[in-house]
Amino acid sequence: MGTDMHPNRAGQTLALCLLALFTPLFAGAARGQKPDLSSAAKAHAAAAAATAKPAPAKPGPKGAAATPGAPATAFFDTEVVDVSVVNVDVYVTDKKGNRVTGLVKDDFEMFEDGKPVGITNFYSVLGGKAQGEVSTPAPPSDAPPLPPGVAVPAPVSEDQRLRLVVYIDNYNIHPFNRNKVMRDLRSFLRDHISREDRVMLVSYDREIHVRRPFTSDANVIAGALTELETVTGNAVHFDSDRRDVLDRIAESRSYQEAENFVHLYSESVFNDLSFSIDGMKKIVDSLAGLPGRKAILYVSDGIPMVAGQDIYYALADKYPNNSGSLNESAQFDASRRFDEVAAAANANRVTFYTIDAGGLRTYASTTAENHGVGPSGSVYVDTVDSQNLQGPLQMLAEATGGKAVLNTNNVAPDLNRIATDFETFYSLGYTPTHLGDGRYHKITVKVKKKGMEVRHRAGYRDKSIESQMNDGTIAALDFPFESNPLSIGIDFGQQTRREDGYFLLPIEVKIPIGRLVLVPREKVRTASVRFFVSAMDSDGNKSDVQQSRIPIQVPEAEVATAKKKYYVYSVSLLMRGGDHRVAVGVRDDLASSASFVAKGVRVGG
Repeated sequence: MGTDMHPNRAGQTLALCLLALFTPLFAGAARGQKPDLSSAAKAHAAAAAATAKPAPAKPGPKGAAATPGAPATAFFDTEVVDVSVVNVDVYVTDKKGNRVTGLVKDDFEMFEDGKPVGITNFYSVLGGKAQGEVSTPAPPSDAPPLPPGVAVPAPVSEDQRLRLVVYIDNYNIHPFNRNKVMRDLRSFLRDHISREDRVMLVSYDREIHVRRPFTSDANVIAGALTELETVTGNAVHFDSDRRDVLDRIAESRSYQEAENFVHLYSESVFNDLSFSIDGMKKIVDSLAGLPGRKAILYVSDGIPMVAGQDIYYALADKYPNNSGSLNESAQFDASRRFDEVAAAANANRVTFYTIDAGGLRTYASTTAENHGVGPSGSVYVDTVDSQNLQGPLQMLAEATGGKAVLNTNNVAPDLNRIATDFETFYSLGYTPTHLGDGRYHKITVKVKKKGMEVRHRAGYRDKSIESQMNDGTIAALDFPFESNPLSIGIDFGQQTRREDGYFLLPIEVKIPIGRLVLVPREKVRTASVRFFVSAMDSDGNKSDVQQSRIPIQVPEAEVATAKKKYYVYSVSLLMRGGDHRVAVGVRDDLASSASFVAKGVRVGG
């Protein structure tokens, strides 16, 4: 992810242009070939393995090109059975809203599309501490040191680690309301975000700006919030435009004249709304490939579900005999777009926590000079406006298992309750009978004990393995994210400049053979491995993710030796000059294990 994520069409056109330039040109010696490990003088993998150490080890030196052989498809016919687990974060409270702890797996029931499913994985966290033994990695290297005398807490597994995006919607907020919430947000981050978590700060100012990338030091994000207090909030302009169109309705001499004002206003608001939703969707999609729990803490003064809905009510109040005016507002209904954002969030295990920074609203219509009474007065129009702005905040939170903070001038208590979600929860997992069907499946979780209320995401989209690998590869480009259970390594070779001004950049991917599952087949053993690659330039423009099979075949007599060596797979990327980041994904289909690594490179100088 670049510093800015531009939703404008010019940026999209540039990105599409770059896609073709990044498309990997797979070297003939590496594409669709099998290395003959019995002939070390000719085989790429054997040459690279000549001085390699037993796995896991650092990648070995470069080798010669692989010897041509049978195409990979000739021996990749082993049946691959993928097993995926759907994880659902569950929050349980009693009727009074108190958190319920101490539940075990047998206390829960899970259903997919109304049909019961068996709970295969159960994970419980209480006060930020995992209950039971959990195998987890060490804390990140950039985590701030603990104070003297404080014990190091037990780490959280990567699949349960929290990644929190603090999303300040500057375009749909008043500066005073934003800055008031900021004070409580800083305290929340300092007091409740653990060293195991990752936090990122983004703002929306007609386009997404990444103010701070993911970090394990929440104080960095808390400090950066102060910088945003000087940024203008665009909602003050919305107020002016709204007052202007209400005045025009009041002064209009005919329904047609007033309706024209209302339509133009609603059309403008809908255009801004579309960009705002695009910004939300971009952040949700960018989180797709990251493991673990993901949450977006979205702060604004609300965002309309139906652009100009309150203004159409004002029109109906002025001209009550034209009842069709309210129906005309349907053309500016964005509820389907918000449904898409919620569905994408559920598909990517992202929970929305939304804050209406406007708090308890005081409307201009209640002042002495603008006082309105009755259900058709201006107070009613203002009430419609408030409900319309809060609708998406409520819907996104409820659909994804989060919480909406509404109608309060003091958000600190609600932030503390949100912190409880991060620190105390259950994670239930099950294995679906389908795999990668691309459909959306509804999830229901129940507690067998009476008097319990359960909150969780409403469903998920069953992604294919290719989609999951694409997401992981893109995530390695966008974030400082690396997951490398296969211990792969990547190196760049000598660049060559073409006559058209572009460059061929060789990449060597080194894979420890001992990390792969090898299947016996007629005096040889084969692995089922796939390779994924994408690149991003300094402006954040990305290529399509390209994939291919990696042909690995080891003679039976040399398996023991080969397991201490590396297989080296070479490709070349056609790229424009400049600074780039290249991400590689490698998946062992037989082990259902995948690695994602990324590396920066300067092309052409």
